[in-house]
Amino acid sequence: MPDKAYEEARSLWEKYRVLTHELMKFIDEEEVDTFLDLVDQRGQIIEMLQALPADPYRGSVDFAALDAELRPLEMQIQYKARAWLNRSRRRNAAVHSYDTGEGSPVGGYLNRRH
Repeated sequence: MPDKAYEEARSLWEKYRVLTHELMKFIDEEEVDTFLDLVDQRGQIIEMLQALPADPYRGSVDFAALDAELRPLEMQIQYKARAWLNRSRRRNAAVHSYDTGEGSPVGGYLNRRH
């Protein structure tokens, strides 16, 4: 029967697993605010795991299966987050290319009355 440290670690890793699946769902839906909140929550879980005196679950067969499940998801999340960030930067650049402020000589010229 697993001891208390094993069960505590297993419970935290299960929460980490659930949050990873939720991250995937929200990045697919481009719900960035929710995605970022979940990233913060997952970071807190990581801190809690690091604060454990030992993580006996990490050496178990169950953890190996969890690791095999999460590794591809982590890579997909990273790829999709980078893709979203690049799209966002391109959109932002496109929007700013239409800015006609005082810094733009063309905008200043077009706004003047002749």
